[in-house]
Amino acid sequence: MPVVAGVDLGGTAINYTIIDPRERFLIDGLCEHPALSTQGPGVCLRQIEEGLGIAAEKAGVYLKDVVAVGLDTPGPASSSGVLSAKGSTNFVHCDWSGFDIRANLEARLARPVTYLNDGNAGALWGHFAIFGAENRATSISAVIGTGLGGGVIMEGSVLKGRMGFGGELGHVLIPYQSISGIEGLKPECNCGRTGDLESLCSLTAIAKTLLPYFLPRYPGHELGKMEIGKAAKLVRGMAEKGDPLCKEIFRVQAHALGLFFDEMINTFDPDVLIVGGGALETCEDFQRWFLAEARSAMPPQREEQASIPVHVMPNGDTAGARGAAIEALKLARAAGLL
Repeated sequence: MPVVAGVDLGGTAINYTIIDPRERFLIDGLCEHPALSTQGPGVCLRQIEEGLGIAAEKAGVYLKDVVAVGLDTPGPASSSGVLSAKGSTNFVHCDWSGFDIRANLEARLARPVTYLNDGNAGALWGHFAIFGAENRATSISAVIGTGLGGGVIMEGSVLKGRMGFGGELGHVLIPYQSISGIEGLKPECNCGRTGDLESLCSLTAIAKTLLPYFLPRYPGHELGKMEIGKAAKLVRGMAEKGDPLCKEIFRVQAHALGLFFDEMINTFDPDVLIVGGGALETCEDFQRWFLAEARSAMPPQREEQASIPVHVMPNGDTAGARGAAIEALKLARAAGLL
């Protein structure tokens, strides 16, 4: 039986999935293999190939049955998979500079390989989970993690842009001054912008901006006694339990997301909005509260747009691999491989 694989290449681990022609995923949960990306392209591509064989066995198929592979990685990279000449956090080895990871993996595996950045891959999975692979709907996904990733799916296809930077949603500027309770705050993003979505809605934003801003209002708070990076990682869990300081931080993040979604609604008129990432790996009650806060921050919508639903992205830890597999599934179908 011909199948398609999805490969999500991270900094330390590679996550795999396998999908069949009936759009059924043959691996439940995580299927990981060490990435070793810091050791350069040769070692890393060999790791991808070895892990693919393990994944095929786990899925109950033969490696020869994998007719196409979808790859996703963090950026910066071109839409075709050429990594930035300046390198990145995950590709620090000098041999990665300007490396065409898609073409080289395709040559190594001797089968077609598609490429997406990890944010777009996650967005494609969220879209597929709601609409299926062949639907022509439009969705906007925001993935809240260390940074802010995501993507735009228009009529069922990933919007990549001229150079592959389409869907860089974290760096869209928002009117953050309208958020109550943050008077005088100037959120600065690591990209150099002030007031983009990532500067308020990310783990980095909590550590760099929001926690230092709010801690003085809560003298004696236990997080004030910790190193700021460690404290930032505890905010989500404490907010879920009702801690006033931490819940206030998440209120600000929800309102930032609501302002961003308003911009996306007026730009793309999407069928659905999707939120994913570690920030939403919480109980359903907290998820509902967060999404309600986000919607409350949106300015009044047109009557026809007020009912656009907001969904929580399912299977967050495997979203990248699944999205990459869906992209490869489209290629395989178009090429008559399935």
